[in-house]
This record gives sequence, structure tokens and C-alpha cells, in this order.
Amino acid sequence: MVGPYRGLFDRPGVKAFVLAGFVGRMPMSMLGIGVILLISTLTGSYATAGAVAATTNVAFAVAAPLSGRLVDRFGQGRVIPPFAVVNAVALVALMGFAGWGLPDWTFYASGLVVGATSLSIGSMVRARWSVIYGGSGRLHTAFAFESVADEVVFVTGPALVTVLATSVNPYAGLIVALLCMLAGSLALATQHDTQPPVQEIRSSAGSPILIPGIALLACVSLALGAIFGSVDLITVAFADEHGVKGVSGFLLAAFAGGSMVSGLWFGSRNWRIPLRKRFVRALGLFVVGLVPIMFIGSPWIMAAALFLAGFAISPTLITVFSITERMVPQSLLTEGMAWISTAIGFGVALGSWAGGALTESHGASSAYVFSVCAAALAVAVGIGGSGLLRLPEAPSPSQT
Repeated sequence: MVGPYRGLFDRPGVKAFVLAGFVGRMPMSMLGIGVILLISTLTGSYATAGAVAATTNVAFAVAAPLSGRLVDRFGQGRVIPPFAVVNAVALVALMGFAGWGLPDWTFYASGLVVGATSLSIGSMVRARWSVIYGGSGRLHTAFAFESVADEVVFVTGPALVTVLATSVNPYAGLIVALLCMLAGSLALATQHDTQPPVQEIRSSAGSPILIPGIALLACVSLALGAIFGSVDLITVAFADEHGVKGVSGFLLAAFAGGSMVSGLWFGSRNWRIPLRKRFVRALGLFVVGLVPIMFIGSPWIMAAALFLAGFAISPTLITVFSITERMVPQSLLTEGMAWISTAIGFGVALGSWAGGALTESHGASSAYVFSVCAAALAVAVGIGGSGLLRLPEAPSPSQT
């Protein structure tokens, strides 16, 4: 599996932006569960915790395409710093409001600002890869690596924030997330050599979401986000119900770990199957993998089940971003990828809300039904609209 990744980082500046992007993305796996652990610990309500997390994700989902267009218009170096500073101030305010026992609306207000100023660092890193390897088969491998990097973040982030929040204090995980955001995003902003060139956006240019194929991918990504958001919250509650709340981060790490392994394998293959078919098959695998978690009563068996269920995540997201890169004009690429992040963000918000409500009313195991239904919906939409994703195949990874 290692062979195709050799030489991927030889271009000048690549290692630096990959490292900065990795650190800057850590909050995306830490923020949601960190907010849930903080609010649920201080208020005793998973419904409130899920609602605050959902508010943050909705705000990110709404703002991501707008910030993406700003990045395309003015460049990463000019847009990242002010967003990062405001984001840090808002997150500090959220922790302060929770600690001081202020009314719930203050949680929502500060969470709204946190979400609105959270940048899609992954989209910016993928945009840099697109400039370096655009039109080459190596772009598939680069996107596969980015998916693996995402999953490494999701393996380490939840475990780290859970240990910090349960063993140190409820704020510790969010403090580390804040420091990672500042260090990674500001480091990325200073790397101008690999930054995508700012291109003129014609006033008549429409949003990428108006492209039918991108709209379809956004709908599927919405359902995928609902899976991620609901599994995150329900798994924390599942561990709590079994008296092992401290291992909830490790359960979520198992989910991401399965995706990490499959991403390495998927990116190493020279695929001859069209992107559209790869996309649909990965969605189908997702449904099959999620079904068993509804019937498991042991946290240790759940860890194994979540690991297997995670196998479909990376192949699905790799194909989603690959299709997006080929359908969206270069001058709107960051915004196009941000729309996918937006859809996932809305889905995560929906999943967090639904997962919290169903957990409180029916228990964690029963609440997993929502996750399975979201996966089934993603398959239905993906298969039904797959005709919009017919594309000429890109060069193989061996064609550099």
C-alpha cells in the first residue's frame, strides 16, 4: 500500500502545508465531542449538549461556502488570520459562559460565532493539492492521503479530548483544540508558495451548488453528516449508560480507525472502476456496516463493530472530493469543496440534535436506528441521482 504514496511529498513546500493542515484540522474532531462533554457535564443534559453542538455545526455549514468564496477571491493568507482570531475569542467565551452557569442562550450565541468563523482547512489543503497535481493521476492518491489524514485526526482527536475532559477537567479538551486551530491555521496562512493563485471570479459565475452533480453530492453528504453527528453523540451516551463514559473517545476512534485503514488501501489502488460506481458501492457498504451496532450491548464488542462500520467512510469521501474537483471550475474550487463540508456540517447538526433527543427518550442503542436510516437515505439518493455523476475517467495514479 505504501508504494503509490512514495514521492507524493517531494514537491517544494508540500510537507509544510500538509503538517500545518493536519494540526489545523484537529479541532474538527475535537470541537463537537468537547462541547458535548463540557455542556453535558455542567448541565446534566445531553439534549442541551447536542443542541449547542448542532448550533455550532449549522453556523459552520452556512458560513463555509461564503468563507470559501472569500478564500478564492482574496487568497488563504489574507482570509485565515482574522477568522482564526475571532474563532478563538468565541470559543473562550463559550467555555466561560458554561463555567459561570449563565443562561443557555449564551451557549448558543457563542457557539454560533464559533461555527461561523471555523474555516474548512481540509478544503484549503485539497485546493493546494489540486494546483500541484491537477490533471494527474497522483491527485487521486493525494486525496486518499488527505482522507487518511482526516481519519487520523478523528482517531486521535476524540480520544484526546475525552481523556482531557474526563481526567483533567471539562475545559481541557477544548483548550487544546483552540491551540491546535491557532497554530495550524496561522502556519498555513504564512505558506504563500503553495497557496492556490487568486483568480478573477466573473460576476456572472454562479455558485458551484447550482451544478446538478454537486447538488447531488451535497444531498448525500448531508445524510453522511447525519450519520457522523448521531454516532458521535449516541456513542458518548452508550458508553455512559454502561458506566464507561471515559472510553467514549476510544469508541469513536475505532470508528475513524476503520476509515483510516480503508483509506490507505483505497488510495493505493489503481482503480479501473468508474468514480460513479465506486461512490455508489461505498454507500452501500456503509449501510451494511452500520446495522450491527443497533444490537450490541458490550462497549468492547461495540469498538470492533464501529471499526468495521468505519471501513466505508474514506472510500466514500475520497470519491466525493474527486468528483467535486473535476466538476467545479478552478476559480471556484475552494467554495465547491466547502459546499460539501457545508452539507456534512448541516448533517452533523441534524444528527447531533436527533441523536440527543432519541437517546434521552429511547436510550442509546435504539437511537442508533437513526444512523442506519440516514445511511439508507444516502444510498437511495446516491443511486437515484448517479446519472448526474457520469464523468470521463481521470488518469491512473501511475500517470504523473
